[in-house]
Amino acid sequence: MTIYQQLLDATDTERRELQSLPIIRAAAMGNVSLEAYIAFLTEAYHHVKHTTPLLMSCGGRLPGKYEWLRTAVAEYIEEEVGHQEWILGDIKACGGDAEAVRTGMPRTATELMVSYAYDTIARVNPVGFFGMVLVLEGTSVALATHAGKTLQQSLGLGSDAFSYLTSHGSLDVGHVDFYESLINKVEDPADQACLIHCARMFYKLYGDIFRDLGKRFLTEETI
Repeated sequence: MTIYQQLLDATDTERRELQSLPIIRAAAMGNVSLEAYIAFLTEAYHHVKHTTPLLMSCGGRLPGKYEWLRTAVAEYIEEEVGHQEWILGDIKACGGDAEAVRTGMPRTATELMVSYAYDTIARVNPVGFFGMVLVLEGTSVALATHAGKTLQQSLGLGSDAFSYLTSHGSLDVGHVDFYESLINKVEDPADQACLIHCARMFYKLYGDIFRDLGKRFLTEETI
């Protein structure tokens, strides 16, 4: 069994828990408000804006044996630069205050996930950061495109309000294939164990962002 398949198997429970969260199920059915969608985009902005800095930090801390992975990180950076601006554009198209989001602060769950990512790279093992990549890109492929189309219909908004969701759903399909090819080259058992542990943690931390959204915006009728 490849390490990528081991990673998927080891995180199956956490992945299912994330995908079954009430707010995610509600979004897939188009049963969330515009206010909730803007709140989701706001938190997305506050973690996506760290993607490039995190990738840079990860690449800089990888040991020499992972020079090939550092090269791949550089490719990721080229793909990810500026994506947070797409989110601000979506917020503006929804009638939200994009500049207030830009200068604002994330909610606790988002701040903790980002902090854990930086801490993993700096203090534990930069390979662990790829657990975050698995969670964010895997979730995009599984949910983003479908939810984006459903919400666009239910909220009556134009496609310019869904560039982040719709583009990432399709874009990350290629990213996941690329990711799989990389992870299967990680042969060190300690790095493999760290990757699995961090992926489990990121499923929990990313899920907490949606749990917080659910507490704020879901009603019994929505659920």
